[in-house]
This record gives sequence, structure tokens and C-alpha cells, in this order.
Amino acid sequence: MIKKQSSNVSRLRRHKRVRKTISGTAERPRLNVYRSLKNIYAQIIDDTTGTTLVAASSLDMEAGGNKDAAKEVGALVAKKALEKGISEVVFDRGGYIYHGRVAALAEGAREGGLKF
Repeated sequence: MIKKQSSNVSRLRRHKRVRKTISGTAERPRLNVYRSLKNIYAQIIDDTTGTTLVAASSLDMEAGGNKDAAKEVGALVAKKALEKGISEVVFDRGGYIYHGRVAALAEGAREGGLKF
């Protein structure tokens, strides 16, 4: 019998590989994305101190987890980041393919004023 590897295990392996090179600093923190089946979450993290500076999710808006909600989450995290004086970030897609909800979140964050 062929045993298929879990897609989340593969995603975590990709995420580890990406995180070897991507790190958030105080000047340019990391915009992390987590995508669950129902919602999407975004955090801006300073890895030097290990603190979350800004966080937003589709739970805040009661909009669900579709592409439109992801775009709104991106705009919301960008708005909160600009209020804290953060304008440039490093995008961490979390091992997910840059497509669909992840790409919509990134597009919303760019339209909101974040540069990456």
C-alpha cells in the first residue's frame, strides 16, 4: 500500500527551508502568514527579540477565510503596521504556495502601504 505524506508535513519542511534564509529584524520585521481551513492569520514579527509587533486575522472581521477576507486581512495588518511606524517587511509565506489566499493577503498588504 502506498502511503502518502501529509501535506502539512511537507509544508512544515518547506517552511523550515525558507526560514533558514528569512529573518525579521527591528528595521525590517517578518510578515508571517498562517492559513487554516476556515481562516487566515498574519503577524509582523521581530525575530531578534522574538516579539509579535502587529497581528490581524479574518476572525477580527467575521468575514470567513476566502480570498476577499485575505485581502482585507492584508490591508488591516498594513494599516496597523503603518500606525506603529513599520513600512518595510520581509514576506514569509509559511511554506504555502504563493497563490490564492496567500497571494491575496500579500496584495492587500501592498495596497495598504507595506513594501516587500
